[in-house]
Amino acid sequence: MVLFTFVALFNGAARAEGEGQALAREVRLAGDAKRTRLIVDLDRAPAFRAFTLANPPRVILDLSDVTFALKPDGSQMRRGLVSAYRFGVFAPGKARMVLEATGPVAIDKAFVLDAVDDQPARLVVDLVKADPDTFARSIATEAEQRTALPAAPVALAPPGDSRPVIVIDPGHGGIDSGTSGYSAFVEKTIVLETALALRDRLEKAGGYRVVLTRTTDTFVPLADRVAVARANRADLFISIHADALARGDGRARGASVYTLSETASDTESAHLADRENKADLIAGVDLSEETDEVAGILVDLAYRETRNFSALFARSLVGSMKSSIRMHGTPLKSAGFRVLRAHDVPSVLVELGYMSSPDDLKQLTSEAGRDRMADAIAAGVTQFFDRRGAPAPAR
Repeated sequence: MVLFTFVALFNGAARAEGEGQALAREVRLAGDAKRTRLIVDLDRAPAFRAFTLANPPRVILDLSDVTFALKPDGSQMRRGLVSAYRFGVFAPGKARMVLEATGPVAIDKAFVLDAVDDQPARLVVDLVKADPDTFARSIATEAEQRTALPAAPVALAPPGDSRPVIVIDPGHGGIDSGTSGYSAFVEKTIVLETALALRDRLEKAGGYRVVLTRTTDTFVPLADRVAVARANRADLFISIHADALARGDGRARGASVYTLSETASDTESAHLADRENKADLIAGVDLSEETDEVAGILVDLAYRETRNFSALFARSLVGSMKSSIRMHGTPLKSAGFRVLRAHDVPSVLVELGYMSSPDDLKQLTSEAGRDRMADAIAAGVTQFFDRRGAPAPAR
């Protein structure tokens, strides 16, 4: 048996120039708790690479120029060494599948079969049960993990443009769909549509330069979202999400605005932050080497000032939203969201509503509801700059 630390296969015959993207049509598992085989049927053979990550144990498959026509999930994809799987866009030109393993595993074989006669092309990955030491030796190296990550999509301001910079961050995206609230809709689509509508309103006002962390259904790591704000010396960072309660957890509804706090304002806020902070984990990103760059007295002073501006903006938002948007009973909240941790950029996270609430979901998925939300947030931005009447915190 050969244990693969990192498998990379770039098949020169996989994609002729100009053919576009391969289509993954079907996926299935076979085997047991000792050896499990993943088979993906495609219309032609793709280039791919496969590697393992720890904490928790996962198998990552990155595929070049592949789109999916697969069922989101199913009981047939919980078998043997695999407890769950996800798929979606991970970066431009790259798709990703994440297999959650039941324990330590190793990639025994990983290969592609070209289409022959009436048989489709097939990606085959054989997983075997491994002991903890073997698994630890087989996980991808830090350098290999980096090559699997997309670069931060930073769009810098042109020289001489002194307008305030507003960075809008539509949550989730690509392989990370966010919540659905047990509906046919997904959070990543709702928040992107709202973010685009908000961008249009702010740009039409003419007094701001607007940057989005994503404009398409693409995954962006949490750290890269923060990097976009800092690289653009943003005056405001607005992360947009939608919440949902688990079945039986109540009938909450309404929008909320969150600021950063190491101590959550309530239990629900703590659970929400915990879910949102797992976005990178869901997409198959290793967080074991992540460091905290916020250190030093001067940074701490800037951070305190930034938190004051964040609180001011949050109050402005709630004030402008409550006249036209249904708000949560306690609309101002705080929790430890990783995406709000830029120490020099005033940042808030807006939960548009609860996808688990039929009334909220109707508003979130309607053009009229989206327009009201975009108008209200844009008004909150204007109120913030009117009230602040002072330069942005020192960068």
